Amino acid sequence: MSEDPVENSEPFIFDNNWGHWGNLPPHDRKLTTTNADGELVVPLTEEQKFTFDTNGWLMIPGLLVEDELEEMREFCYRLVNDLESLPYAMRTPIAGPLERLVDHPVVVGFCNEFLAYPALANEDHYGFRFETSFLLHRSKGMGRFSPHNGNGLWRLPGNSHIYRAIPGKGYSGLTRAVWELNPVQEEDGGTLFVNGSHKAAYKLPESIKDRSSSLWNTYSCPAGSVIFFSEATTHSAQEWQNSEIDRIPIFNQYNSIGSRFHWWEPPMELLETMPLKRRSLFRHAYSERANTGMETKNLFERPIG
Repeated sequence: MSEDPVENSEPFIFDNNWGHWGNLPPHDRKLTTTNADGELVVPLTEEQKFTFDTNGWLMIPGLLVEDELEEMREFCYRLVNDLESLPYAMRTPIAGPLERLVDHPVVVGFCNEFLAYPALANEDHYGFRFETSFLLHRSKGMGRFSPHNGNGLWRLPGNSHIYRAIPGKGYSGLTRAVWELNPVQEEDGGTLFVNGSHKAAYKLPESIKDRSSSLWNTYSCPAGSVIFFSEATTHSAQEWQNSEIDRIPIFNQYNSIGSRFHWWEPPMELLETMPLKRRSLFRHAYSERANTGMETKNLFERPIG
């Protein structure tokens, strides 16, 4: 007997009026369908949704071609070795050729599923925020084992390191998209994860402090792959082991449209060069009228209600 296709796409929202809850009306379910470069957003498959929800992380291999990768790696090495040669506004891994990773079609597809608030999304504004970015350059011997985070079901909402779920829908809170610009083999020293720890109800065992514990999982991937993980998932860096090739990952971070954990603001000079849709990722963290532009009226200017 065949089963009906699984479909987990309808947003489920608790409103702030009278405790109403349920599915959003159809006119408020329209998530952004193209990125700032006009490319169609790539939705997650049902298997990818299940894998991320179950494990707290997901690897999607080989999304960038070699011409793109070569240009991006060159820019990364300028950031590492010759930062002063770049204008101040370009001294960031969201500038130059790396800018297009910020709203890559696969990233938007992921964030539409696990982060976006549909009622504040449209074809001009994304329904989620960009939180931070850094480049993690590693040659052999660099990096150290430092486990952290976990137990995302039980964090207070303002902490942002949260994970929430109802049947058929997951919400990831503070979330990383890691772009590996060089290939990574499983024993090289990529990021480590404890599967399912984003939902763990129990305290992490002491064995987690041992890098050789069977609880730790990692990945191998070709250059140009992206690894998504919830910041609520227990994870760790580790020492890079490959003497023939550096690790060059870009760690981009996203959050819900009304939440902010880090103080990280790129210069307005850089934002003003971006397409308006991409700029919408850098709005201030609030929800009211957040899909109407970079700035709305400061309520301080309306002292009389």
